Amino acid sequence: MPAFAAAPPRAMTRFSAVAAATFFASSSAPTPLYRLYQETLGLSPLLLTLIFAAYAFSLLASLLTLGKLSDYVGRKPMILAALLLNALAMALFIVGGAAGWLLAARAVQGFAAGIATAALGAAILDSDQRHGPVINSITGFLGLTVGSLGAGALVAYGPLPERLVYILLLALTLALILLLAWMPETAHRRPGALASLRPRIAVPREARRALIAVTPVNIAGWALGGFYFSLMPSVVRTATGLASPLVGGLDIALLTATAAVMVLLLRRRAPQELLTLGTSSLALGVAVTLGGLLAEATALLFLGTLISGVGFGTTFTGVLRSVLPLAPANERAALLAAYYCVSYLAFSLPALLAGLLLPSLGLPMMTYLYGSVVILLALTSLLALQLRRQQPAGT
Repeated sequence: MPAFAAAPPRAMTRFSAVAAATFFASSSAPTPLYRLYQETLGLSPLLLTLIFAAYAFSLLASLLTLGKLSDYVGRKPMILAALLLNALAMALFIVGGAAGWLLAARAVQGFAAGIATAALGAAILDSDQRHGPVINSITGFLGLTVGSLGAGALVAYGPLPERLVYILLLALTLALILLLAWMPETAHRRPGALASLRPRIAVPREARRALIAVTPVNIAGWALGGFYFSLMPSVVRTATGLASPLVGGLDIALLTATAAVMVLLLRRRAPQELLTLGTSSLALGVAVTLGGLLAEATALLFLGTLISGVGFGTTFTGVLRSVLPLAPANERAALLAAYYCVSYLAFSLPALLAGLLLPSLGLPMMTYLYGSVVILLALTSLLALQLRRQQPAGT
């Protein structure tokens, strides 16, 4: 007999949304600190992007192996494991004072986020099937916004600039661990847990053409996100001359907040309409951002981020909504694994390459080159979408 009564199912929706936002806030919190790490620890641009990429690679490995485990052992055990790992990551950030500590913290954090992405997303859908898809879409963007903006403000104006944000996130994570005990379980245990650990990546025949058509813009969107969360604070500082970490955090927050608003406002629009708007906005936004960097115009730089945010949010939801429904129900998990595999590689590898080339090309030239590739990918996908739309049905 339990010593306390479990909360109603709707409470699990709210808990899972807050917990998911906490994981995303934790993931974006280090970004405004990268410049500070570079100055105090003497980290090279390549090492900074490697620390950033450690999160993405670890998250992908976790998602592909443990992503389905909550279907077999229950949501709460996996959520607890993710929260404990996130607490460990925050502790590593707090005590760490060298590149090795930061690498370890980001790797642990990414592994925790992979578990949490699957388990919390499933718990939200379990407890609120009507609003679950929208909640899952916006919690990530909202968490990224709060994490980057909050970290920038705390680094700029708070005490312990390299640790305070992690102390607060650790306290919030520990509070969520305690609250989890009162939350209801939304999934029943069933056999097959060990077999679920085997990664399965496949693209069903029904979804292949649609996935090929949107892959360029999907890569463009995630690559742009990777650049923002690794090197964009340095770009903002170069273009504006403002050294405050809050400015870089504000630029990232503008990108993710705009994406969240667009997901919410356009949730009833057709996927093809979202993709058309998203690809064109992504190309235009990056072009305006590059113009702002060239002219060293702060307003133009932030306007470009705002337009890019429109593309960032609409392409994200447009890709998922145009591809996933095409797969049979028993093959959607494998298709989603393929989607995340491509997405997180696009999120991390281009940023790593940028960090590698940065010493020889310089930050402005590297940004122009990176942005030009993103624009080219977006326009290629826009052309593919238009050609596909003109084809007769059934061809």
